[in-house]
Amino acid sequence: TAGAAAGPGASGGATSTGASDEAAVAAGGSSGSEADTNLQEVVVTATRSAQPLDETGSSVSVISGADLASQQILVLSDALAQVPGLAVARTGGPGQDTSVFIRGADPGETLVLIDGVRINDPSTPDGEAVLGDLFVNDIQRIEVLRGPQSTLYGSDAMGGVVNIITQRGGTQPFAAQVDAEGGSYDTWRFNGAAYGSAGPLDYGAGVNDYSTGGVSAAADAPPDDEPDGDHDLAATLNLRVHAGDGISLDLRGFYNDARYGIPGYPPPDYLLAPSPEFARDSLQAGYAGLYGSWLDGHFTQRLALIGSDSDRREYGLYDPVSYAYTPAENFYAQGGATRWEYQGVFQLNAGNVFTYGSESELSTLDTDTLPDPADLPTTGRDRLTSYYAQWQTTFAQNSAIAKQMTLTAGARRDQDQEFGGHTSLKVAGDWQLPDGATVLRGNYGQGFKAPTLYELFSEYANPVAGLRPETADGWEAGFDHLLEQGKIRLSAVYFSRDEQNEIEFDDCATSDPGCLLRPFGYYYNVGRSSDRGVESDLAAHLTQSLAARVSYTNMKAIDELTGLMLARRPHVLLNAGLTWTGTGGASLGATYVYQGARFDDAANTVPLDPSETVNLFASYPLGHAVQVFGRVENLLNDQAEPVYGYRPLGRGFYGGVRIKL
Repeated sequence: TAGAAAGPGASGGATSTGASDEAAVAAGGSSGSEADTNLQEVVVTATRSAQPLDETGSSVSVISGADLASQQILVLSDALAQVPGLAVARTGGPGQDTSVFIRGADPGETLVLIDGVRINDPSTPDGEAVLGDLFVNDIQRIEVLRGPQSTLYGSDAMGGVVNIITQRGGTQPFAAQVDAEGGSYDTWRFNGAAYGSAGPLDYGAGVNDYSTGGVSAAADAPPDDEPDGDHDLAATLNLRVHAGDGISLDLRGFYNDARYGIPGYPPPDYLLAPSPEFARDSLQAGYAGLYGSWLDGHFTQRLALIGSDSDRREYGLYDPVSYAYTPAENFYAQGGATRWEYQGVFQLNAGNVFTYGSESELSTLDTDTLPDPADLPTTGRDRLTSYYAQWQTTFAQNSAIAKQMTLTAGARRDQDQEFGGHTSLKVAGDWQLPDGATVLRGNYGQGFKAPTLYELFSEYANPVAGLRPETADGWEAGFDHLLEQGKIRLSAVYFSRDEQNEIEFDDCATSDPGCLLRPFGYYYNVGRSSDRGVESDLAAHLTQSLAARVSYTNMKAIDELTGLMLARRPHVLLNAGLTWTGTGGASLGATYVYQGARFDDAANTVPLDPSETVNLFASYPLGHAVQVFGRVENLLNDQAEPVYGYRPLGRGFYGGVRIKL
C-alpha cells in the first residue's frame, strides 16, 4: 500500500544511486531496525525528485537490496510477486515469458526502468518489458509505483512504474561482493559486484551469469521431456564523474543475453508439447547524462541521451518429411529506441518544488515470421515528444490540524506523429496528523498508452480507422498508521481505475467490414475495463531480531463490455514474510505468496487454480567476510498452472557462498 515496503526488513543504504530523476537516495535506517517501519524512507519515483514517503500521496513499495540478499531472490519477477496489488504470470521456470499485472493493468501498461533507462521493448506486440530475462544483479533498491503515472512518465505507465536502481558510490574507494551457488535442476549462478567512490568518480558495476537445466514447460508432458533450460548473462555499469562546480557526467549501461528452451505446437495435433525449439534474446541499453546543480542545490538540471536495442529470435522448424525439428530460425523481432530527456527541478524554499521537463523518443520495429517467402517483414517507426510540469507544496507545518500537509499537481502534453496529441493530469495530497503517527493520502491520476508499433504497422493494422491511444483515469485513498513507537506499521488503500479505448483484436470470426481487408483479423479501439480493490499491509518488528510482514489485496478487474473477469487477474493476492536476524549476522526466514483463482482467457472458460509458493532461506557467517547460505524454493511443490498448459518449477534446493571484499 502507500509507502509499504515489500520485504520484512525493507530499507535502502545511504548509497548514491542512478534513479530516473538523478536524485541521490538517502534511505535512513539499516535492515531489520526500528527505523525501517517509519515513514521517513526517501523515494524518488513518485515525483522524480527525492521525497520522504510521509510526503507522498501515491502508493509506493520499496524492495531493498538487503531484502533481495537475505531472501536469496534471483529472478526479478519473484521479488515483484511480493508487492501488494501486483500479480505475476510466468510460462514455466526462470527465463520463460513473464508478465506482470499492476492493479489489473495489462503487462504493456507497466513502465520498467533500470537506472533511468526504459527497457520496455518496442518489438513486442504490446510494448511490454521482457521480464523473463531480468535477474537480480547489483540492485540497490526497487521502487514500485502503482496507479496511472503518465503525467511524469508518459506512455507505458498507465498501470504503474517499476524502477530498478543499481548500486553506485559509497564511503570507501572499493567494495565488492561475489556470490556463487548451485542446486536443483542443474542450476548454477555466479554474481559479482563492485562499487565505491574514488576522487571525482562514483562507480558501480555488476555481472550475473545464471544457468539452469529447468523442466519441460508443457504441463501435459513429463518434467524431464525436452526440459526448457535457460542461460542468462547480464551486466550493469553505473558511473558518475564529478567535474566540479556542481557539474557531473553520468554514464550507465545495461546488457543482457539469454538463451532458453521453449515448447512448440508440432503437427498433427498442433497442441502445446515439448520440442527442441529455443529462443535467444538480447538487450543493450546506454545512458549519457549531464547533470548540474546551482544555488546550493536549489536548482538542478539534467540533459540525457538514452538508447536501447533489442533482438529476439526463435529457432526450430518442424520438417513434415522427416518428422523432426531442424534448428533453422523461424522468427525474429528487433526493436530500438533513441531518447532525449531534459529535466529541471527548482526548489523555491523548503516547502515548494517545481519540476519540469521535455522528452522525445524515436522507436523502431523490424519483425518477421520465417521462412515463408510471401510473408514480408513488418517495419515501422514513430516519434513521441512530451512536455511536463509539476508543483509540490508543503504547508500547515506543526499546526493545530496537521504536522504538515503536502499537495502535488502536474500536467503533461504528449504529441505523437501517428495519433496526435494527448494531455494527462495528476493531483496528489498527503496529510500528516498532529500525532505524527498517522498519514492520510490520496491521489487522482490519468494515464495513456500510445498504440504500439506492431499494432500500427503489422499485417493486423486497422484497415478502416486510425488507432487512438488507450486512456485511463484512476484514484486512490488510504492511510499509514504507526503503532508501538513505530515498531508496527499498518497501511490500507482503496483504489479505482477505469480504462477506455482499449485496443483489442478482432479475429474476424463474424462478418465485419474490416475483415474484407483483413481476413485474419485486425486491431481496433473498443475495450473498456475497470479495476477496483483494497490493498492492506502490516509490517512489524516483533523483537530487535524478528521482523514480519503480511499484505492482502482484494481486487475485481472487469471487462465492462462483457461483465467478465480480465484474464489472469486474481481476485485475491496474499503474501507474507518472517525473518530472524541474529546478532552475529546469521539469518533465517520464510516467505509465502498466494495468487487466487482466475481465468486464463477473456471468455472465462479456462479456469486457473490458486497457487501457493512457500520459500525457506537461511545464512550463516564464517567470519566477517564470508557467508554460506541456502534455501528451499516452492517447499510444498505446488504445481498449479501459472498459465494454462504451462508447468511451474517444482521444489528445489540451493546453496552457495558469499564473499565480501
